[in-house]
Amino acid sequence: MAQESFAEKGGWSVDQQFTFEMGSPYLIAHGMGEAVADASTVVNFKQAGDYDVYVRTYNWTSKWSDKRGAGLFRVGVGEELLEVELGVTGKEWEWQYAGKVTIPQRGRKRVWLHDGSGFDGRCDAIYFTLDGVAPPANKEALAAFRDALSPVKIKSVKCDFVVVGGGISGMCAAVAAARLGSKVVLINDRPLWGGSNSSETRVHLGGHIEMEPYPNLGNMIKEFGPTRGGNARPAEYYEDEKKQAFLEAEKNLTLYPSYRAYAVDKSGDKITAIYAEHIETGERVRFIAPVYSDCTGDGTIGYLAGADYAMGRESRDEYNEPSAPEVADKMTMGSSVQWYSVENDSESNFPIFEYGLNFNEESSQRVTMGEWTWETGMNYDQCEEFERIRDYGLMVVYSNWSFLKNRLQNNEAYRNRSLGWVAYIAGKRESRRLLGDHVLNENDLMQEIAYPDASFTTTWSIDLHYPDPENTKHFPGEEFKSICVHGATNPYAVPYRCLYSRNIDNLFMAGRDISVTHIGLGTVRVMRTTGMMGEVVGMAASICQKHKCLPRGVYTSHLDELKALMQEGAGLKGLPNNQTYNTGGNWPTYKKK
Repeated sequence: MAQESFAEKGGWSVDQQFTFEMGSPYLIAHGMGEAVADASTVVNFKQAGDYDVYVRTYNWTSKWSDKRGAGLFRVGVGEELLEVELGVTGKEWEWQYAGKVTIPQRGRKRVWLHDGSGFDGRCDAIYFTLDGVAPPANKEALAAFRDALSPVKIKSVKCDFVVVGGGISGMCAAVAAARLGSKVVLINDRPLWGGSNSSETRVHLGGHIEMEPYPNLGNMIKEFGPTRGGNARPAEYYEDEKKQAFLEAEKNLTLYPSYRAYAVDKSGDKITAIYAEHIETGERVRFIAPVYSDCTGDGTIGYLAGADYAMGRESRDEYNEPSAPEVADKMTMGSSVQWYSVENDSESNFPIFEYGLNFNEESSQRVTMGEWTWETGMNYDQCEEFERIRDYGLMVVYSNWSFLKNRLQNNEAYRNRSLGWVAYIAGKRESRRLLGDHVLNENDLMQEIAYPDASFTTTWSIDLHYPDPENTKHFPGEEFKSICVHGATNPYAVPYRCLYSRNIDNLFMAGRDISVTHIGLGTVRVMRTTGMMGEVVGMAASICQKHKCLPRGVYTSHLDELKALMQEGAGLKGLPNNQTYNTGGNWPTYKKK
């Protein structure tokens, strides 16, 4: 039985962020140091007998400490709670023996997960066997094993345009195309829409909208964008319900929340289908369309399809960027696990949490919240090592808070405080960048090179993040704080050719995975800007449908039509501008044209 078998999840949450690394979504007991309520379901045992019980789990603190791990939990069957403590040993995802249980007669039995710590214990699957043999450990072999046990029929859905990724860029791409008459499918691997601007990650929108040469681009963000700014704020700041209503209002748009894209079919240089699986039910769907858009952030669809991509920092010579390093490297901007604490009326406790990180009077962070500066993983692979990156983000939050609560000499400021929220969905800034017919680079921005296919306007500075030198002193190579270095630029209209793949003929992209260098990403990655690029992609997709052409064909044969659509915009007219926070705009010489 996999995590999707648990009908009642209790206080456990579904985490799908690392499926490509470890093979599947899993249940996580994210209680911030307080044990969460049991998850449970009913299993129909078809045969009586003495069953060996195996659980696929992971001792997530093992990367930093040889101590018994923090993510303690146990399995219960019927009224019996098995004695073996899980998630506290081992160093990788593995099948751990949970004990033996006697099923006296065939029939239905309650199976449950009992959290023992509140510190992110995780359960992928439970296996009951009469032969004493655990399932295979290898990810590929395990996938085949699971499919053989529970074959899943795949249904097919056809439409005009498939958008994968339900962040701001994907939302705008899907709605723009739908409003222009295309039948659109929008797939998102989480239940909430808005990506990093949802209440799961809590990053506020950034950048200007309504900029020349197409001042109506970005209007639609006023329809769903939260009216309050701020990172790591209470959930209601992010107005998830407004995003949901915005999408549900489109009659040409069909939504697939909680579906994770995992494979593609190709014919030559074209995608012919995208496959997605529901992260809780396991239902699988094949989506078929003439054109697709990768709005996943990680460039997942492009990667699966064999699209050209870049990751890390380019050398100075590759694009003649003055600010690039002499030698290319793998450094990226990192990911943030944001958090905040709340003041209580009386003193509160927090468990001792010490797993190999040296927090002391000098190295501790004496703060009551952590937002974008709590950034990890700059020296790790943001795709292949993302679970480690997220877990380190959790590690430093808990370790630092434990020190403040239990070890800090003068901790009066923290005695009545408790953790109010810690993200387990990490906010990622950079990973794969899919390469298009044009690659936006530093020279384009600084020299303000004008291209005939100018589209959405980027307004943020070249905002690049690096490890905080003060943090490096205490945690060299394992930094969790960042600084930002801003390169001032004028608003710049980015070429449309950055929004489609150069070698996958029917693939658009919008969001932080568009065709830019590492330095170029520093300005386009903020969410109001990504919303405008999504709007342009939706318009271009409607042109593809109308003329039976491909994304490159919009540039070569229908550019004037795209310009006319961008001039009009896809948003509702006459709405008040409620998007006046966190606009940036460090412009040295800009004059309105």
